[in-house]
Amino acid sequence: MAKMNRITSFPPIAEKSAQWLILGSIPGVLSLQANQYYAHPRNAFWRIMASLYGFNEDLPYESRAAQLKASGVAVWDVLHSCMRVGSLDSAIENGSRIPNDFALFFKTYPHIKLVGFNGGEAEKSFNQLVMPKLKLCHNLNMNSIRFVRLPSTSPAHALSLEKKVTAWREALFNKE
Repeated sequence: MAKMNRITSFPPIAEKSAQWLILGSIPGVLSLQANQYYAHPRNAFWRIMASLYGFNEDLPYESRAAQLKASGVAVWDVLHSCMRVGSLDSAIENGSRIPNDFALFFKTYPHIKLVGFNGGEAEKSFNQLVMPKLKLCHNLNMNSIRFVRLPSTSPAHALSLEKKVTAWREALFNKE
């Protein structure tokens, strides 16, 4: 049986002017090894972002991150840490999820208008672990932020790249 390990997320990719926040659950094994968000070669995140924001998906990681920052997009994970074997969200041990500090994040990045959840685990963990605490922060106006669930960019989510790009474009650029 594989050993259960506590894994820890990365700091956010963000500029003070960020208006959109894309949230994953927590990095997978290859991302942790590379110390990069969405490092798995079959994960569609960087292809989708390159398509939406007009940059080359083959740029070095730091350049891709800079392109997102320049576009007003922040990237982070809901979970600061958890216990998990492998990369699948379904393998996260119940009761081991520790969320990132979103009260501090939203104070630091006050222009966020949209939070997009990259898959179901990110949305579920945010709603269960983060939102109740944020509602207690009277100095944060969470009503001004739109929340939207996006199709997961994970290769485990069986949807074509074209359909993922279309769904992300519609969800992120729809003003409703």
